Amino acid sequence: MSEPLLQAVNLQCERDDRMLFRDLSFSILPGTVTRVEGPNGSGKTTLLRILAGLSDAERGELFWQGAPRERQREDFLHNMLYLGHRPGIKSLLTPVENLRALMAGRKAVNDAMLFQALAGTGLAGFEDVPCRRLSAGQQRRVALARLLIADEPLWILDEIFTAIDIDGVEALENLLVQRARDGGAIVVTTHHDLKLPSMQSITLGGGDGR
Repeated sequence: MSEPLLQAVNLQCERDDRMLFRDLSFSILPGTVTRVEGPNGSGKTTLLRILAGLSDAERGELFWQGAPRERQREDFLHNMLYLGHRPGIKSLLTPVENLRALMAGRKAVNDAMLFQALAGTGLAGFEDVPCRRLSAGQQRRVALARLLIADEPLWILDEIFTAIDIDGVEALENLLVQRARDGGAIVVTTHHDLKLPSMQSITLGGGDGR
């Protein structure tokens, strides 16, 4: 059995005097897709931000490849890709400029690779159009194009199916399946009825805020 890439031990998180989760433990293994489930307000986005190192848990520990993550934070951040609920792109830049900025310091890419990735998400012909002129779905596709050239072993993805049409959903599902087959590990939240082979789940309880 593979060693976990990321392991959570007894995580606890409280927001606004309300307990989101406690004693939460799980392992993220290479070659797996893990869906974080639960009603609105159960802490799904909060958990993903904790896993990505963007927020802190009140209690618990996180281990990256068997060692405390805090001791190897730089290595973790270099080997983890996080896409949040919002596209995270700059509206004044074009898709190719945004994608180039997203890949800066991550992986050496040339324009041909960027154009190919954008074409792969249905943005052929829109590469040099300012993103403020694109639809919400097209802006989401700019961010998702990064997945087509990313090689980080751990992907943490929050509501990536938002504003994506049927064809885009199918292509994205196939991408996640192939990424897991290639040995990558994926943690995802989505309101989409996601059904992938060998997908495991982390279920959080109820709540009244995101």
